[in-house]
Amino acid sequence: MASSLNFPLFFTIFFVILHTNSFTTTYGAFSDEVSEAITLKRIEKTTHLHYYFHDIISDKNPTAVKIAGPPGFVFESTFVIDDALTEGPKLTSKIIGQAQGMYSFVSQEGNPELLMVVNYKFVEGPYNGSSISVLGRNRVLNDVREFPVVGGSGLFRLARGYALAHTIILDFRTGDATVDYNVYVVH
Repeated sequence: MASSLNFPLFFTIFFVILHTNSFTTTYGAFSDEVSEAITLKRIEKTTHLHYYFHDIISDKNPTAVKIAGPPGFVFESTFVIDDALTEGPKLTSKIIGQAQGMYSFVSQEGNPELLMVVNYKFVEGPYNGSSISVLGRNRVLNDVREFPVVGGSGLFRLARGYALAHTIILDFRTGDATVDYNVYVVH
């Protein structure tokens, strides 16, 4: 005779079991949804990083190269960088990483402003192989500037925070600069 299995009840039980699984995948879609049955507690900490950034334009081996814009350091000027990060203010100090990215002069009048898009990659100490990403406005002539930390990798995965920059050397003729950075990263 007919099967004793009630099909609507079977599909209801199947649906409940499927959705209590540790993850759900949609095949052929742009994204997959992963939901955890047990919430994992993530302990966040704040790390203070202190280093010096050396932007060298005038050297025969520059670390900042202009890729677009009119002559000089004016609106539309865009530079790509691979600058040294050091423990101390002198370029001969121990290198702890690289600042890699770009910046553009984005203000037409007044205090020069840069749009900074930079990854700070670390090659020393406990953060070797990790990086933080900064995206923000840099009002160059202000004594202290603040930029948001918008992400990171390695030990700084899911990072957020802010960077405070203070220029200690700026050669207006060449554009070479040394900048003191204090960065506070929540990760």
